[in-house]
Amino acid sequence: MKQYLNLFISFLKIGAFTLGGGYIMIPLIEKEVVKKRKWINKDEFAEMLALAQSAPGPIAVNTAVFVGYKIKGTKGMIATVLGTVIPSFTIIIFIAIFFAEFENSKTIERIFCGIRPAVVALIAVPAINMLKNNNFKIHVTAIAAVSAIAVWLLNISPVSVIIIAGLCAIIYNTFISKRY
Repeated sequence: MKQYLNLFISFLKIGAFTLGGGYIMIPLIEKEVVKKRKWINKDEFAEMLALAQSAPGPIAVNTAVFVGYKIKGTKGMIATVLGTVIPSFTIIIFIAIFFAEFENSKTIERIFCGIRPAVVALIAVPAINMLKNNNFKIHVTAIAAVSAIAVWLLNISPVSVIIIAGLCAIIYNTFISKRY
């Protein structure tokens, strides 16, 4: 029972004190489960992260699912997912209830404008860490960069980019990588 509570509290802290979304939670989850608690090793975490990214849904919740299940099965998964989503759910309910009062507040608008650059920097950290990891090859980085540029500068639909990137990956893995 104590291990489930530890899982819940660890993910509750991560969920409660992270602004900016799932990708910002990734380095915190890694620090907690790999470095601090040593529940899983770095390679296992990298594999779970790859699965979490490819599964539908929010990456932080997907990562919580894989980590919790790996550590303590279904009950561990429930503990980590609840810990991850309860803070966000509570905050969203609070905002929804009181949003009308703050809707036109210049102070709130300025706070969010101030947070944006920090969020961008926090998203860059896991991306850089993934690039440092030996599991990520240059072709993966190139596809990600070209995809981001296509969506951002060329206004190409993200769905089209995902389909094209997937086809490129299939072609690469089927024909090109076999030669080397």
